[in-house]
Amino acid sequence: MGSHDEDGLTESPLRPGARIAVAGAGRMGLPISRNLAVAGFDVVVTDVRHDLADAVVAGGARWEPSGSAAAAGADVLVTVLPGIPEIRALMSGPESLVRALPAGAAWLDLTSSSPLAMREIQQDARSRGIAVLEAPMGGGPEAADAGTLRLFAGGNPSTFRRLLPLLEVIADPDHVVLVGGSGHGYTAKLLVNLLWFGQAVATAEAVLLGQSAGLDAEALRVLLAGSAAGSEFLRHDLARVFSGDYLPLFGLDRCVEELEAVTELFRDRGVPSELSEVVTRVHRQAAERFGPVDGELMAIALLEERAGALLRPDRA
Repeated sequence: MGSHDEDGLTESPLRPGARIAVAGAGRMGLPISRNLAVAGFDVVVTDVRHDLADAVVAGGARWEPSGSAAAAGADVLVTVLPGIPEIRALMSGPESLVRALPAGAAWLDLTSSSPLAMREIQQDARSRGIAVLEAPMGGGPEAADAGTLRLFAGGNPSTFRRLLPLLEVIADPDHVVLVGGSGHGYTAKLLVNLLWFGQAVATAEAVLLGQSAGLDAEALRVLLAGSAAGSEFLRHDLARVFSGDYLPLFGLDRCVEELEAVTELFRDRGVPSELSEVVTRVHRQAAERFGPVDGELMAIALLEERAGALLRPDRA
């Protein structure tokens, strides 16, 4: 028997054959459950959309329409949900899946959420003898399919070590990082998203201005990418906008949800947030203009519309 950490979970690393309940079989949850099944875990999947059952079974996992039945007897519950409202609905209140998990089990949350929204839910889980690890994901469905996601983990180090064999199945082992304690993983992912969305808005405005002044958009992108203002966004993501791709991997309404969550953190901590408020406002306006469409970069589409010009290189 291994020793026990303060979460009440043994420190022995999770082994193939352990029962993993996955709540969420969407564009991220489905490939994650398939990879876990291929790695030898006993995977049972549940989702409110029962039409996903055939896809789950085809991926090598078992299907269970009842979330409580899926969680009962699980060694680990993995939640892979669209956002804050869904994770709170599933893991709080009298129907919470926490109540179905056996004492000594672990709950791994891969959802991008807020430490403020999840604090009481995590505390409730721990009070019931459930170990908790948050590990919001970086990367889209292709990375989920390839098992090369980035994970920003927050929680007890012993819980992290025990779940590491599972984490390294779904993510690039070099990008599975224990950021700190509870709440730190959620916070780190929100900050990554804030800066990326902020770069999108600032870059689009700068290149639209340069383009209107007669500079070629691609030549300007290369110049800026190699300058002191260079960024991953300039080096990689802006080229997709040039081809008309606004990254339909995530709903615009979800982008706003995450930005509003991080601005709430600013207020909670009493930290200035002038630029963050602007970034959030632009994305909120984009959501009002286009609706809850898929497109992480639809704020750029809004700026293009206002400028009366698309960000496109001079192909001539």
